Amino acid sequence: MPAKLSWDDLPGAVRLSVERHADPISVVERVVVGQSSDITCVLHLGDSRRVFLKGVRGRRPAMRWLRNETAAARHVVGIAPEVLFSEDVAVDGDDWLVVGFEHVSGRPADLSPGSPDLDPVAQVVERIAEVRAPDLRPLTMRWPETHWWRDLAVAQPEAVHGLDPARLDALSTELPALVDGDRLVHTDLHGDQFLLCGPSARVIDWGMPGRGAAWVDTAYLIVRLIERGHFPAEAESWARSRGTWSAAAEAALTPWAVYLAGMWTSWVRQGRCTATRAALAQRYMRWRLGT
Repeated sequence: MPAKLSWDDLPGAVRLSVERHADPISVVERVVVGQSSDITCVLHLGDSRRVFLKGVRGRRPAMRWLRNETAAARHVVGIAPEVLFSEDVAVDGDDWLVVGFEHVSGRPADLSPGSPDLDPVAQVVERIAEVRAPDLRPLTMRWPETHWWRDLAVAQPEAVHGLDPARLDALSTELPALVDGDRLVHTDLHGDQFLLCGPSARVIDWGMPGRGAAWVDTAYLIVRLIERGHFPAEAESWARSRGTWSAAAEAALTPWAVYLAGMWTSWVRQGRCTATRAALAQRYMRWRLGT
């Protein structure tokens, strides 16, 4: 991906729009992590406050994700950094969106076995699942596709080796109804999306929030725990200990694993997912299926 822009690279009109909300700026600290924004930086203000700035140029998915993050702010008070300002700027035919967030000092969560971070992660995931979000787009609409495996059998036959694509698609077909619900869902939780601040955790990067069943984010974390070294049975045991879990979640677990593996594997060919992440989901699916 292209290198991130610096503060001085921004058009003057964009800088001025930010300065209307964050002034005076004494120091700009570049931040190179993050994949979707054209600029990420920390603005140090004259009164010692700090603002985390994200900016996206051009009407593209990254701008939609940043706009989603801004819109989700009303649902995640105390869970995510506060949105301080948001402004659209048109410059010489380019559309910009700049958003200033409360700066939160913290570190990513360690999700490995025995990590003390697992407790604050569990607590904040349970807080998220308590939030009702009736105005967000439901996962039942976001995930209507159910024949990932049939398509993979044609386009990527090695991905279905030893598997029955028809059976996998039948399981995938069950999932949209199973994820139905009225709770807030992040849909992209992993260790780097948590900021550990003392004994508590905040959650960042709300670019793809949705409305669904309370167990969905916990199920995502099963895969991420396996990624960090947990055995599948251990990761599932962690999930079952959460207040987000239920009999409905238990019944959905195999369709969930099959759907997620099919979706992520298909997305690799579209450049929307890494092969490593898809392989992780496939590993968990095969464990669930006993293959």
